[in-house]
Amino acid sequence: MSESVLHLIVQGTLVTLVLFSVATWGLALVKGVQFWRLRSRDAEFQAARAGAALPSTEQLASLEGPQARLTKTALSTWHESEALASKHDAAAREILELRLRQQIQRERRTSESGLAVLASIGTTSPFVGLFGTVWGIMGALRQIGATGEAGIEVVAGPIGEALIATGVGIAVAVPAVLAFNVFVRRLKLQGADLEDLAHTLVVLGLSGKLKTSAAAVEALATSGTVRRAEVTDLRPQASTREASA
Repeated sequence: MSESVLHLIVQGTLVTLVLFSVATWGLALVKGVQFWRLRSRDAEFQAARAGAALPSTEQLASLEGPQARLTKTALSTWHESEALASKHDAAAREILELRLRQQIQRERRTSESGLAVLASIGTTSPFVGLFGTVWGIMGALRQIGATGEAGIEVVAGPIGEALIATGVGIAVAVPAVLAFNVFVRRLKLQGADLEDLAHTLVVLGLSGKLKTSAAAVEALATSGTVRRAEVTDLRPQASTREASA
């Protein structure tokens, strides 16, 4: 194999690592903005609760984000199974829990997008750099064999160029691994919050506090503007018996 080919392999390795670095920083920026938006929307949902179990339907219709979507899923599911719930609470609960788990998985898949790329770059970049280094050292050894000289002035340049590939590979891997760990941590926190909210929604459903009108459910499904006359407040209210007492 000629020296020019070996040189091209080393240069190709460096170009690949540069592309990996661009992909890493691009994904880190995109995922950072995505998680910031999700956290902001969940904060709006929590602020709309104002100490109550859930926001009103009117407020919920204007909210976005994982927690708002999970709540809308619970409302539409419970409305569909309301007749079943009056006779078979266990079956209605299973349906509600299944829909909530499915929605949590959808939210998780959305948040996980791109993380596999970061993990792959973080784990493979050092080996890609090492691959370039090996070929660079092979080129240096071929040069030594061709010239018959093994002085430091002969091998320093080619071997130094080859070792650059390993250094670049490590420099690319470190940000990718750090970004991956940060986003996985945020993903776990988001999942825990959704699990807590799902448990709350199941309890509210079994206690009869997820009731709402068909018009309100349709409005929530489309996240459109809901007329006040069609809105049923979802905040926990005292039961009729307690009110009459």
